[in-house]
Amino acid sequence: MLRLHALCGVSVVAIQAALLASTSGAFAQGSEKELPAVSVDAPKEARKLAQRSANAKPRATRPAAANRSIPVIVVNPVGGETRASLATPSAVARYQLPQQSFSITAKEVDETINLKDAEDAVKYMPSLFVRKRNDGDNQAVLATRSWGLNSSARTLIYYDDLLISALIGNNNSGASPKWNLISPEAIGRIDFLNGPFAAAYPGNSIGGVLLISSKMPDKPFAVAKETVSVMPWSQYGTKDTYVTSQTSAAAGNRDGNLSWLVSANYLDSFQQPLSYVTFGATLANPTGTPPGTTGMFPAQNKQGMIANVVGAGTLAHSQQASGNLRLAWDVSPLVQATYSLGIWNNHQTSDPQTYLKSTATGLPTFAGISSFANSKYIWDQTHVSNAVALKSDTKGVFDFDLSASSYNYLQDIQTNPFTVRAGTSYSLNGKVTRMDGTNWQNADAKGIWRPDGIDGAHEVSFGVHGDRYRLENPVYASTVWYSTGDKGNGTLYSQGIGETRTGALWLQDAWKIVPNLKLTLGGRLETWRALDGFNLNTIQNGVGVITSSAAVNQPALSSTNFSPKASLTYDLNKEWRITGSFGEAYRYPTVTELYQNITVGGVATFANPFLVPEHDYTGELNIERRWNDGRVRLTLFRERTNNAIISQTNLVTNPTTGVQTPTTVISNVDAIRMQGVELSADKDNVLINGLQLFGSVTYVDSRILADASWAGFDPLTNLPTTVVGKRVPYVPDWRAKFGVTYRPNESWAYTVAARYSGKQYSTLDNTDRIPRVYGAFDNFFVVDLKIHYNATKNFSFDFGVDNLFNEQYFLFHPFPGRTFVLAAKYTF
Repeated sequence: MLRLHALCGVSVVAIQAALLASTSGAFAQGSEKELPAVSVDAPKEARKLAQRSANAKPRATRPAAANRSIPVIVVNPVGGETRASLATPSAVARYQLPQQSFSITAKEVDETINLKDAEDAVKYMPSLFVRKRNDGDNQAVLATRSWGLNSSARTLIYYDDLLISALIGNNNSGASPKWNLISPEAIGRIDFLNGPFAAAYPGNSIGGVLLISSKMPDKPFAVAKETVSVMPWSQYGTKDTYVTSQTSAAAGNRDGNLSWLVSANYLDSFQQPLSYVTFGATLANPTGTPPGTTGMFPAQNKQGMIANVVGAGTLAHSQQASGNLRLAWDVSPLVQATYSLGIWNNHQTSDPQTYLKSTATGLPTFAGISSFANSKYIWDQTHVSNAVALKSDTKGVFDFDLSASSYNYLQDIQTNPFTVRAGTSYSLNGKVTRMDGTNWQNADAKGIWRPDGIDGAHEVSFGVHGDRYRLENPVYASTVWYSTGDKGNGTLYSQGIGETRTGALWLQDAWKIVPNLKLTLGGRLETWRALDGFNLNTIQNGVGVITSSAAVNQPALSSTNFSPKASLTYDLNKEWRITGSFGEAYRYPTVTELYQNITVGGVATFANPFLVPEHDYTGELNIERRWNDGRVRLTLFRERTNNAIISQTNLVTNPTTGVQTPTTVISNVDAIRMQGVELSADKDNVLINGLQLFGSVTYVDSRILADASWAGFDPLTNLPTTVVGKRVPYVPDWRAKFGVTYRPNESWAYTVAARYSGKQYSTLDNTDRIPRVYGAFDNFFVVDLKIHYNATKNFSFDFGVDNLFNEQYFLFHPFPGRTFVLAAKYTF
């Protein structure tokens, strides 16, 4: 618990929470005219000091300065939380959003989480999971209680006014959120909002909305942090120790009407194998042994077919640098303008490792397996973001919020050799895969009308939204793969171009029927278009010569839809709250789902230009009991999605060579249903002062209800399969988290936390039956430790271990083993 300090009997965080509670009514819907008197028990040291002061002789008192105001602080034990993360998020309070929320502050992150990247901050929040494969991972998708690791477009993630969700696609690779734009030391608070219940957010909110706020300063500050992580690794034929170093810093100040925050981050990361090269069986080679070699590891793939491991594929070294500048200008006492600039650069190389040796020479060999060439690459990326906003905060009859943001791939070029040659050499010719030119823009204008004032019966919010997403994805042939122009030799192997646009109008009314009963009704009208779709696909022979090609101008698509929302909240008293919510939502196909045919990192993806929008219905019932230092929440939820857009990745074996290529296909599934229960709890001072317990358990029963177009076969038995009644891919049945933090004083914090995920499938017919192999999606149980020490007012140190028991599991990729983390931070 954030304990009450001896000074004045309250901590800084408690003061802030009390002030927030007294102005915004964090839990009760109606503001209190009078707050009950409260007694605050100070620690023993404070009581002794007070006693000595009482016994001392009185001193002459100085008159207070005329312009000095002394705040009167009232700590309300119910609704006036002593922990800032329990207070209502500012966005929820401002727009009367009906979603239930979970929050964590920078102080709590510092004390309890081995923080190496911004996405680490959410790892213990209920039901959430980030697919982070390594430190500095730029493909870390956020999974929520009912949507899994292939659902990057089913959650919205904002960093202040910037949307960092890459709605250019819906996958766990190029469309992953742009976490790298955020320096960990610039984070002030993180809030997660469940469900598509707010008209202010598009259908991409069906998984939830994550709001990351920067800590804008009101006085000079600076902080610098150095973090080192060390991971010993041993799996198949790869044994090594991988080290990551990260330097992050932030500084800011307020000077009159101008406040500013600048942050930077540099990461140098060596990564464990992210993929393995496998070799399958053929009629001529039923054992799947590469001819003339030794050294392979016999294995199966997730569906039970032979997939012998012959080497480590992606063995990457990343050097990333990012910087952010945020300016805030008080145009007037009630209106503020902000501008944010972010830039991120990544230089990444990968050198695969073969386990094979030639029986003739005893030397390492690729054995002619071309998949090794897919994992040999040089990748250079430079992305830039801009965001502007103008907001009023009158708390009167009318407030407004104008914002616009853009994200641009200034450079995004990956070069690969086309294939392998004798021994462990590569072909001179290769491929140049480009994404630069890809970009998107978002704009919103919002208003709030309070006809009866800030505490009136009605609060009406409304807005207009527009966005545009543009894909540019050519793949060129190159004569010399490692030394080539941006367009190779000018010959196109493939091309994917397209654009989507969305416009929306929305309206919401939060109506306090009586002080403890609130009805929120809303609706969102959206129109969506997909246009300018074009694909060029070619077939090449084994050395890269094009043997055939096909160019297709894809059909334009459009859809117009209305999504109603409703939520009813009843406060039994200040401790108990019941909320029922319903939301209808449409999630539109992304431009990469429609038009991107590409092979990156050895994974081939085939788009579908005939996808239709997902249509989602979500309902939930929440029962919550709250204390001033904790809460328990039970949530029952049910969700049905028609035309769900689902991708699945399988190993496809070349029948001639035995080479296996991971291949992703995308399709609409007629209907799926997910229902379940989530129980979460968080409480300070359990049994003893300073002991905090937190945890959550989530169960999801997910089922495919209908899919008339399914015509699949079990690759092991070659018999037809069905998908009706099978579990929805990438959604585990159970997720659980539990943690204990003990703070004996203000200097130390000790945390032990565990995370569990049940079995999940990645195929629609649930034929991925083999666990603990490359490509599988395993259950896992991971335990983390952290010790945080405030050595002085300015210095703090961290020691931690992630994955204490070295659990080895796959979520398609092999995930990190036991990792030791050391960090030191200095605050100026």
